[in-house]
Amino acid sequence: MSYLDKLEDLLKTKNGMLLTKDIIEAGISKQLLSIYVKQGYIDRVAHGVYLSNDVLEDEMYVLQVRSNLAVFSHETALFHHDLSDRDPLNYTITFPTGYNATKFKESGVEVYYVKRELLELGLIVGTTIFGRDVRIYDKERTICDVIRSRNNMDISIVNDSVKRYIALKDKDISKLLKYAKALKIDKVLRTYLEVLL
Repeated sequence: MSYLDKLEDLLKTKNGMLLTKDIIEAGISKQLLSIYVKQGYIDRVAHGVYLSNDVLEDEMYVLQVRSNLAVFSHETALFHHDLSDRDPLNYTITFPTGYNATKFKESGVEVYYVKRELLELGLIVGTTIFGRDVRIYDKERTICDVIRSRNNMDISIVNDSVKRYIALKDKDISKLLKYAKALKIDKVLRTYLEVLL
């Protein structure tokens, strides 16, 4: 079996998207990979991420692969959880304070920061529309984040998302309050809840 055949088989098993480590593990050298990119067999869409020519790019997954600290949040998480009808123009990601997210900002990502000890509060595994796993905040953490960032967001999105959350059958108010306390927005959240409940 030729290296090109190996690459094509690997692309089929990985749904058309490969990481450098997948390619190296298959026994294909970086030099050969570079040749395949130059010859147009495969496209490099980000550092260490390659895509078959016949597959649409999974932008969320590509962003996730660029940093294992990235967590999809705010408007992106609202849309993912059906807490907003507005498909965000740019992805929104939260990083720990001090993380250098310059390259993310340059590529149009809206970036928020949080203390490192709060980064994984409410963290779950979500699925992109292409079926790949990404790190994203759960509904309760997302509601807390948008309330916390309400002065930097469209207030109608904030209000609508809180109303939608309150209308959910599977809402977890105790978890919401716990997160709000940890994020120091419990008083503001209670004000929202008093108005909406």
